[in-house]
Amino acid sequence: MPSDIRHHCGLFGIVNHPEAVDLTYLGLYAQQHRGQESAGICSADGESILRRAGMGLVTEAIHHDHLRELKNPIAIGHNRYSTTGSCHEANAQPLLVSAAIGQVAICHNGNLVNAATLRHDYEDEGHIFTSTSDTEVILHMLANIHYREQPDPLAAVLRQLTGSYCLLLLYPDRIEAARDPSGNRPLCLGRIGDAWVVASETCALDMVAAEYVRDVEPGEIVTLFTGGIQSRRFVEKEACRRAHCIFELIYFADPSSQVFGENVHLVRRELGRALAREAPADADLVVPVPNCARCAALGFHEQSGVPIGRGFTTNHYVGRSFIQPSQTIRDLTVRVKLNPIRASVGGKRLAVVEDSVVRGTTTRGKMQSLRDAGAKEIHLRVASPPIRHPCHYGIDFPSREELIANGRTVDEIRDYLGVDSLVYLSLEGMLRCVTSGNGHYCNACFSGDYPIPIDPNFHKTAFERGQLRFFETTGEAKKA
Repeated sequence: MPSDIRHHCGLFGIVNHPEAVDLTYLGLYAQQHRGQESAGICSADGESILRRAGMGLVTEAIHHDHLRELKNPIAIGHNRYSTTGSCHEANAQPLLVSAAIGQVAICHNGNLVNAATLRHDYEDEGHIFTSTSDTEVILHMLANIHYREQPDPLAAVLRQLTGSYCLLLLYPDRIEAARDPSGNRPLCLGRIGDAWVVASETCALDMVAAEYVRDVEPGEIVTLFTGGIQSRRFVEKEACRRAHCIFELIYFADPSSQVFGENVHLVRRELGRALAREAPADADLVVPVPNCARCAALGFHEQSGVPIGRGFTTNHYVGRSFIQPSQTIRDLTVRVKLNPIRASVGGKRLAVVEDSVVRGTTTRGKMQSLRDAGAKEIHLRVASPPIRHPCHYGIDFPSREELIANGRTVDEIRDYLGVDSLVYLSLEGMLRCVTSGNGHYCNACFSGDYPIPIDPNFHKTAFERGQLRFFETTGEAKKA
């Protein structure tokens, strides 16, 4: 089944707090938008690690009695949507193993583009993998005697990884938080009194009333333990080429979050302003496509002076359509989620603001629903450039052939979507909306300029050939 736009994942961890597990649950809840396929929590008491994980939303995967079973002063948690590896309970994170290094749990946000080569090497040596996730490779490397004998085993392993990753590793007495040298994914540190918190987004810090302290730096490992935090580098600053994922600001991150030093809401509003300057529309009403385009639509309204209004009602009990693993279910979810307001759009010329268009199938359905509701004209304005290239770093866009903008002109896309006019924000206009500019942002999905080298075996993995078997896991919390 062809995939639609997929997200990366959400991480949360806390040390030295009597309610660490409950706060981790809340931190995952605050970042539910980062993945709805599975969720899990591991906790530690200084001697051993417990685990609970399951499929679905946080509220479905982790129950209140599980929180009581897990109760410990150190915890990490993970929301997942698969990028590498399939939708299966064996891939739910955190992954927990017992090996020569002792117990260790890991959760990962991103994609390792050299995972296939690394995994193949370990399989040739007789290693047995129990998941199809690229994350498991890291555990096998940490257990390898070559890395165990290094002065800093984790740093030695991280220097062998290529791709995008933010990692939380839970040991019985501490958390190790690491961010790849490009800083492709966000990871921040916070504090609640004597407790230290690490999360993908600052909205999770807000949820647990933690004070934001700083971001984990690209190429940095931060150890969180009872006595505080310690920092070390596995790649020197001078060797780090920053490539922050700009799609975090366009679509994925919560509007309240500070990501890469930018407030997400303000960036999206500026994207809308830039769009109005580049592509004004002769319209009666600005209509945002809920929910992510609301900030951009506000900016479009402020810059253009065209009144803004609601064109859709939203069913808040339905998750993001791209999160669902089946295209059929995704299409039905869009119908359930959005319903046009006939009295608002009927007989009007609409400037409809979208944040992005990937495959175009869901956007086409939304535009048709506005036509059916009586819209006189539909002028679609997209607050990002055309997506012409797949992402290999954790936002698993479809193959190039499935992207609507690949090989098609804007006029051809307009005709397919069934709108009267279509204009995308230019790449230059988009980059001017972020304060650090193009030098610090990855825009490969728009430009084709990939800042992190791609392993030639990346698309030839055993996962895609279906040669791996799954192992059922109970997810029960047991003392090791």
